[in-house]
Amino acid sequence: MQLAKVININDENSFDPTPRLKSSHIPIKFISFDRLYKNCIYCGEKYIRALFCSQKYCKKCLSRYITDIRDNNICLDIYGTLDLECNEHEVGRYCLYYLDNHNKSIYNKVIESEKNCKLCGKSLYQGTVKDIMSTFKLCSDCYLVSFEWIESTLFKKQVLIFHSPLWEDESYCANCRSKLIFTSECQKHCANCLIFYTGCRYCLTTNIIFGLTGQSQCKKCKRISLIVKSNEDNDDLFLNDIIYDSSLFDNIANSVNAIDKYFNPLALSRISSNYRLKYIPYSQFEGVEKMTKGGYGIIYKATWLPKNKIVILKRFKNSKYFLNELKSIRHCFNGLTYGYIINFYGFTKDSESNNYILVMEYASGGDLHKHLQKNFTNITWFQKLNILKEILTGLENIHSNEFIHRDFHTGNILLENLRFSLWKIGDLGLSQSVNNKSSNNEIYGVIPYIAPEIFKGSAFSKEADIYSL
Repeated sequence: MQLAKVININDENSFDPTPRLKSSHIPIKFISFDRLYKNCIYCGEKYIRALFCSQKYCKKCLSRYITDIRDNNICLDIYGTLDLECNEHEVGRYCLYYLDNHNKSIYNKVIESEKNCKLCGKSLYQGTVKDIMSTFKLCSDCYLVSFEWIESTLFKKQVLIFHSPLWEDESYCANCRSKLIFTSECQKHCANCLIFYTGCRYCLTTNIIFGLTGQSQCKKCKRISLIVKSNEDNDDLFLNDIIYDSSLFDNIANSVNAIDKYFNPLALSRISSNYRLKYIPYSQFEGVEKMTKGGYGIIYKATWLPKNKIVILKRFKNSKYFLNELKSIRHCFNGLTYGYIINFYGFTKDSESNNYILVMEYASGGDLHKHLQKNFTNITWFQKLNILKEILTGLENIHSNEFIHRDFHTGNILLENLRFSLWKIGDLGLSQSVNNKSSNNEIYGVIPYIAPEIFKGSAFSKEADIYSL
């Protein structure tokens, strides 16, 4: 069965995230959109935590909804299994934590009822009944996942929407872990990452939107809701271009297609968190100190307050160089070998100069050129081979992502710290894709490290990087 597919939002019959459920004809208000809330935002009653997941709901509003709704058995997938109640968990159910220790027969009966999909009856588990508690799952025949590109209603730009069949009640951004900003009882967003969550209270589904747009449409009932931002920033469109490009689509597509047939809802949260770029408020840095000035910008050292660590702030002369290095970082970072390229933490903006700045790892050991000048006679052959291996690993990572460095020399090989002697490649500002055919015939880099063919008009290549090595 295909778990995810690219669909056309204009096709009214293209996709239904919960095909075995009907949309409610009245809003479903008893479920919280923020799991940190303790009391119902509608009636003030204390929320109750659901038994098999972290969602919270209001028992009073649920009872009122069941009274008002028609055909509630096909609008919702909740039900009661036992007569007695636990005030801390689901209506009509014993508390499993109590039963597990006091009444094993009833405990096993409750657990047994969760082994099959409530909507189609198919078995969800192959393991023991104990697995139910630790790996709550849903049937992907009844809860369908999809994603698509649509054109933003705010500007001519494609944005990605991930259609979740679940009511996503996360309180923190899955990408940067910042507290989400709630603009209504069914809308929230991360101002740093420009990720917007819009929930449909008629279907209990959620659209997760990666980028700026003015509206969101429920894939089930087709209702359209306007997206509200907590504040307007003239740089939002530029920020949108920085954070998102077509590579995100491939990342999410791969993640969705890797979901098990019977999946844990947490897998959906991880899908929306596989993007690295992060905006960091400039106010989080103090003790900003100028270190050096280069041809394309200025390097500063500063303390990143929330992390209590020293970082590098790389300010560029213009946005062209900033965007080029950001693009290179996005493509060249690989989770398996990131240790051999200088870590990238995110980007920020100086409110006074209006310049965007990269936030990078501070390599306290300095560069390889100075290290060799100072310690060459004391470096053993084993250490030399280890340095070479780490440099080669970093360069291989860049080349395997079909990029070339174009400015490879000992000044851009940096020692993370003297204690662990970990060497990393830095300064991807001049790097570009191997498929980039645009060339202005300019020669970049330090002359002794530039391949001879470059001086004859040839384009930079992977082979030219190897010559520099």
